[in-house]
Amino acid sequence: MPQNGPTDSAEIFDRALRRKRRDRAARRYEGFVREHMLEGIHDRLVGVKRDFRDVLDLGSFGGGFTLPDTAITRIDAGAAFAAQAGGVHADEDRHPFPEASFDLVVSIGVLDQINDVPGALALARRALRPDGLFLGAFLGAGTLATLRSVFLKAEGERPVARFHPQIDVRAAGDLLSRAGFALPVADVEPLTVRYSSMFSLLSDLRGMAATNLLPGTPPLTRGTLARAAEGFAERADPDGKTAERFEIVYLTGWAPDESQPRPARRGSATVSLAEALKGKQ
Repeated sequence: MPQNGPTDSAEIFDRALRRKRRDRAARRYEGFVREHMLEGIHDRLVGVKRDFRDVLDLGSFGGGFTLPDTAITRIDAGAAFAAQAGGVHADEDRHPFPEASFDLVVSIGVLDQINDVPGALALARRALRPDGLFLGAFLGAGTLATLRSVFLKAEGERPVARFHPQIDVRAAGDLLSRAGFALPVADVEPLTVRYSSMFSLLSDLRGMAATNLLPGTPPLTRGTLARAAEGFAERADPDGKTAERFEIVYLTGWAPDESQPRPARRGSATVSLAEALKGKQ
């Protein structure tokens, strides 16, 4: 869990602390949740019958996303991850790429930690050529429900904000539309992982660079940790393992283009609903 660090008072997350945590995670990266996301992104790409030449990997970690016969540009907010991927060290909501540079933009596992998500999505849309594709995946609302609950109880009447605000699937679809994407789609898939102890879960979160980045969070006390660990163990199944859920939200959107299908203009129907239903009786 993080302690406080310098940040813009208007921002949700501490950017400097995020870079530090990503550099720490790069030394012992735990990528099983992102691997699950990568599979989901590749499954969605299989259904797209078109070729991509230039790809932007927005929040690359060590560079796990691959696509044959493409040039992939990678950026990451952590210097170590960017170096591992041979990419650019930059924040995802402040990247330097010009308009219409890519056919495909992917963002896998970082949108839930970005200060300006609408801005990051708008930048991604502008970086796409007309009819270019955006695919995203991130941890959404409902993630770590067990851990949240045990910490809330462990801290009693005055709990501390130690968990990030989360984006649900409906809000994610709205964000795509606000960013100017055409044909936006958002869906969610749960991933359940069972842990022998709370500390195993916390270790995985550190390895994913997924610990608390809220500025000004006071450090945990030993008492709080002990009570939370006890509460986590009390929720275990008979085999001694406790289930935790990761809710993975997937996003799909297209840069607008004249060739794309458009919804019919309101009032343009030539047959009334009553007449249409009459024919089915």
